[in-house]
Amino acid sequence: MIHQYKNNGYNIVLDVNSGSVHVVDELVYDIIEMYKNNTKEQILDKLEHKYPAQEIEEAILEIEQLKENGQLFTEDTYKDMVIDFKKRDTVVKAMCLHIAHDCNLACKYCFAEEGEYHGRRALMSLEVGKKALDYLIENSGNRRNLEVDFFGGEPLMNWDVVKELVKYGREKEKEYNKNFRFTLTTNGVLLDDEVMEFVNKEMSNVVMSLDGRKEINDKMRPFRNGKGSYDLIVPKFKKLADSRNQTNYYIRGTFTRNNLDFSKDVIEYADLGFTQMSIEPVVADPEEEYALREEDIPKILEEYDKLAKEYIKRKKEGRGFNFFHFMIDLQQGPCVYKRMSGCGSGTEYLAVTPWGDLYPCHQFVGQEEFLLGNVFDGITNTEVRDEFKLCNVYEKDKCKECFARFYCSGGCAANSYKFHGNITDAYDIGCEMERKRVECAIMIKAALANEM
Repeated sequence: MIHQYKNNGYNIVLDVNSGSVHVVDELVYDIIEMYKNNTKEQILDKLEHKYPAQEIEEAILEIEQLKENGQLFTEDTYKDMVIDFKKRDTVVKAMCLHIAHDCNLACKYCFAEEGEYHGRRALMSLEVGKKALDYLIENSGNRRNLEVDFFGGEPLMNWDVVKELVKYGREKEKEYNKNFRFTLTTNGVLLDDEVMEFVNKEMSNVVMSLDGRKEINDKMRPFRNGKGSYDLIVPKFKKLADSRNQTNYYIRGTFTRNNLDFSKDVIEYADLGFTQMSIEPVVADPEEEYALREEDIPKILEEYDKLAKEYIKRKKEGRGFNFFHFMIDLQQGPCVYKRMSGCGSGTEYLAVTPWGDLYPCHQFVGQEEFLLGNVFDGITNTEVRDEFKLCNVYEKDKCKECFARFYCSGGCAANSYKFHGNITDAYDIGCEMERKRVECAIMIKAALANEM
C-alpha cells in the first residue's frame, strides 16, 4: 500500500507496510502514482509530453530497485500471521490509579464529571492502592518495567496516599525484581515546593493540564466559582518544568470549537518557555456547543499544517519544542507489536477506581457494562476483556485501507464506543486528524533532514 501527498513543497511517498518514506521529485511522484496499474510502455506514453523519455526510463528503474529492496509496494506480511486474538495471552503492564474521584476545578468538557465518573466523590484508600499495585505485580508475568499513573479528578487532593503508594511500590520493586515508572497527571492548583521535590525524585513523567492562551484556558478550566485558573497554575507549571530541566513532562491541553485556531495555543506554550507539549481534540456529544463537528475538519487540518511550519521554523532558529503528535520514529518502521495489539486497554492497561473496581481504561470508568472485576478478586468479566483483545487494525474495517493505521494502531476504543456503540469501529473525526498529524510529522522529518 502506497500513500502519496504533497505538503509544504515536498512530494512525499509512504510505503505503508514497510514504513519507508521517500521524498521525490515530480517525475518519480507521477510514475509511482501510475506504477501499479500501468505497464512501462503505458507510463512512457502518458508522460512523454511532460518529461524526457530517458529520464522516465531511469526513474522507473529506480522504482523497480526500491521495490526489489522492500521499500516500495511491499506486502503486509503480518496480516497472514494474525492469530485468534481472543485466545492470545496478555499480561498487565500499566495501571491508571484513580487516586481521587474529586476535583478542585470545574472544566466544562471533563469526561469525568468534575472527578465523579458517573458515581460519587471518593478518595482511594491506602489499602486499595496497595492491593492495586499487588495485582499489577501478580499479573505482569515476566515483564519487569511497569507503569502506574496517578490520575483523577485531581490526584493531589489525595497526596498523602500517593506518597505512601510510591514508597510501597519501591519496596515491592526489590522483592519482585520489578521497576515502577510512576507518573502524575495534575491541574496544578495544589502544586507547591514539597510536591515538586517529591515529584522530581519519584515521578518519571508529569502531565500538566493547561489549555493554552489565558482566555481559552479560563473559559474552559475555571474553578467552581467561575474564576479562571491560568494565573494561579502557569507560574507553578513553569517552575516545575524548569526544575525538571525541561524534560520528562508534558504540558497538555484540550482544544474545542472555541479555539479551532489551536496552533496559537501551542505557540503560547512555547512562548511561555515550555518545550514538551501536546494539545488534544475534545471528544464530546455533538449537541455540546464546544464539540467538534464535521464542518470543522478543514479548519482543524489547516491548523496542523500551520503548526508544522512554525515547528520547523523554530527548530531551525534554535528555539524548538517537541509536539507529541509530530514525534514519530521513521527509523525502525511501524512497530510490529502495535500492529497486533492496539493501545492495550482492557488487557495490558487497566484503570482502578477509588474502591478498587477495574475498568479497561480511564474513559470507561463508571460505565457498568465495562466493569471487569476488582483488585481483590481479579478480572471476572472475561467476556468483555476478550472483546478488547480485538481492538487492533486487523479487526477494524475502517483501518484496512488507512495509511496511518500502523501509527495509531486502530485509534481509541472509548471514542469508538461513544460515537458508534461498539469498541471496534473508529471515531471518524479523530481519524481525519490522525492522518493529517502523520502527514505533518513525516513532512517535518523531511524538512529538518535537509538542514543536516
